[in-house]
Amino acid sequence: MDLVTYGSYYDVPEGVDIRGRYDAEFAKILTKDALKFVTDLHREFRNHIKYALERRREAKRRYNEGALPGFDPATRYIREQEWVCAPVPPAAADRKVEITGPVERKMIINALNSGAKVFMADFEDALSPSWENLMRGQVNLKDAVDGTISFHDKVRNRVYKLNDQTAKLFVRPRGWHLPEAHILIDGEPATGCLVDFGLFFYHNHSEFRRTQGAGFGPFFYLPKMEHSREAKIWNNVFEKAEKVAGIERGSIRATVLIETLPAVFQMNEILYELKEHSVGLNCGRWDYIFSYVKTFQAHPDRLLPDRVQVGMTQHFMKSYSDLLIRTCHRRGVHAMGGMSAQIPIKEDPVANELALELVRKDKLREVKAGHDGTWAAHPGLIPACMEVFNNNMGNAPNQIETSKREDAANITEQDLLQIPRGVRTMEGLRLNTRVGIQYVAAWLTGIGSVPLYNLMEDAATAEISRVQNWQWLRYGVELNGDELGVKVSRELFGRVVEEEMARIEKEVGTEKLKRGMYREACKIFTSQCTSPALDDFLTLDAYNYIVLHHPKESSKL
Repeated sequence: MDLVTYGSYYDVPEGVDIRGRYDAEFAKILTKDALKFVTDLHREFRNHIKYALERRREAKRRYNEGALPGFDPATRYIREQEWVCAPVPPAAADRKVEITGPVERKMIINALNSGAKVFMADFEDALSPSWENLMRGQVNLKDAVDGTISFHDKVRNRVYKLNDQTAKLFVRPRGWHLPEAHILIDGEPATGCLVDFGLFFYHNHSEFRRTQGAGFGPFFYLPKMEHSREAKIWNNVFEKAEKVAGIERGSIRATVLIETLPAVFQMNEILYELKEHSVGLNCGRWDYIFSYVKTFQAHPDRLLPDRVQVGMTQHFMKSYSDLLIRTCHRRGVHAMGGMSAQIPIKEDPVANELALELVRKDKLREVKAGHDGTWAAHPGLIPACMEVFNNNMGNAPNQIETSKREDAANITEQDLLQIPRGVRTMEGLRLNTRVGIQYVAAWLTGIGSVPLYNLMEDAATAEISRVQNWQWLRYGVELNGDELGVKVSRELFGRVVEEEMARIEKEVGTEKLKRGMYREACKIFTSQCTSPALDDFLTLDAYNYIVLHHPKESSKL
């Protein structure tokens, strides 16, 4: 059934202009009252957001002039005082394994049915933010919260529905920096995260609290923060939402992803600002590696090795994980582990078992370190992850009271900033280029979570590929391995791009290459890798392309 009604328009509050195409299902989400709620949030907090983003730019200027991030002396009292966050709600006490994925209809059903304790429905790194994806995602989540969601897969002739037992739902809105160009408020793009949060909260808070939260919620994940002032904005947003909805203060709960290098020095302060609304922190390790490069983009003494070598055994990564666990448990909330990006390798049982063994080893390290739960990118990983956590935690829902990690109290700024060890190789440069181009190609066509070479890639891993290429090009690094002494130059990179595009064509086929957005993606990715100045986010530049070129996005843009 075609629900598009041409010539129809959304009923909007004064000062609001919707540039996305009209759809009768979207109109049930974009009601006048829901839009007024989002508009009120935007108007009240937009100047606070702009100030926070300007402070990010000031911090970047300092780092580019040689400064290093560190603990803030002005907030030492927060780090040293004994205080705890509000008690964890029973509905969110057991989070041993969490699965993540975009707000696509079939994905939501499979993830909620996966056997994981939590499904993080993603409007951020795993989603390409086209108007269609964002609004369809809101429709899907409302149906999921209502318990009515289903999906008919016509190819397999199979109907997907929710089981009786499902994972708890957490929602991740976009970061503060991303606009929503299809909704203008007072002539400027709306703040993307307030659109994602506001629409979901407005339509679902009552039913969510009844069916999933046991009187609490909704539950959220908050990405990309760099400072506690950004957490304070979120806390104020939550308080306003609770007041408007007439629910108890502290009902909304959120986990903050510690996925930027500056934020690791602000963990106590972030929890302090969200004290009544916090249910923990998460090791967003892929974005954290990306942020390490971005923070030190003007520091040629801090070049990363191949991305496959920057794992949790690197000293700066282990220190980050250990300090996060200690901080969370000291403050009475969950310390969540990182993502396992492996996906099942169905055609090769031996390779599949080796991949599963890597996952088990990673999860064993996390649970023994004291993490209360972990992330997986594919339902096929849930049993292996759950087995490791159950075997090491027994019947306990978490390790908040039993794993205090007092040994991590002495972790220093130097521990958190130690330069990672390893080699830089031609294969590393090639892999970055091949993955980056293919991810951007998928993203431009509306796909934000992409299986490549037996791993699930999202915007975070694509960002590592981009900034590492940029860093190696900027400083003309000498490669190790078979190309010992060869310097990474624009000429070398140009040849690598040509050869990797040829390899991509061989892997996906000439017809798919022509039909897809590979050449456009190659242009965007190459431009960002060779730009004199490092763009803050790959997705900001690519988002402009989506807004201007994505089919059926709008009849008014």
